[in-house]
Amino acid sequence: MTAIDYAILKLTPEMAGMRMSPEEFDAVEEWDEDYNYELVEGVLVVVPPVSESERGPNEMLGHLLLRYKEDHPQGSALDLTLPENLLKTPRSRRRADRVLWTGLGRVPNARKDRPTIAVEFVSAGKRNVQRDYVQKRDEYLVAGLKEYWIIDRFRRRMTVYRREEDEVVEVVIRENETYTSPLLPGFQLPLAKLLVLADALDQAETEDDDDEEA
Repeated sequence: MTAIDYAILKLTPEMAGMRMSPEEFDAVEEWDEDYNYELVEGVLVVVPPVSESERGPNEMLGHLLLRYKEDHPQGSALDLTLPENLLKTPRSRRRADRVLWTGLGRVPNARKDRPTIAVEFVSAGKRNVQRDYVQKRDEYLVAGLKEYWIIDRFRRRMTVYRREEDEVVEVVIRENETYTSPLLPGFQLPLAKLLVLADALDQAETEDDDDEEA
């Protein structure tokens, strides 16, 4: 398909694969809210609803971050955190599971101020692993983000790509370890807390499926 008039465009799942420019995508004001949409290298991608095993840990992470902001003496380092936020890269529009703004000292304009940190919770499937570990990593760092967190319940680890001067440093946090970031002084993220919740949600879903089959 060719690009269409963005002034009248409403995004629907049937439009997956359509070619669009970043400007056309940015101008969209209506969409089927049961789905998420991304623009990847000029192609519209329809993203299925996020599973409970990803939404739950993401909510938990948001809770920990907000508690840090409200209660920690250095919590003002975190300006804002939002889930399911569209992130602009030079050639794409990616929907990040969570983004954080730090160090501004004010409430950011979520549409104009580039986030400092992006977070992705890995979904099942090799294609999703390739997207989160390689494609989004490269796009986010090129776009100027300072850190990219990948939380992987399948590999039981968290991988952080951190920009330090002219190089990118990879940091791996194991299941029972705690992550700290220079961008969030005093904040501690115990990875196990997120993985335990993801496991519990997976188990509850499996038991529900078994009950339906019985």
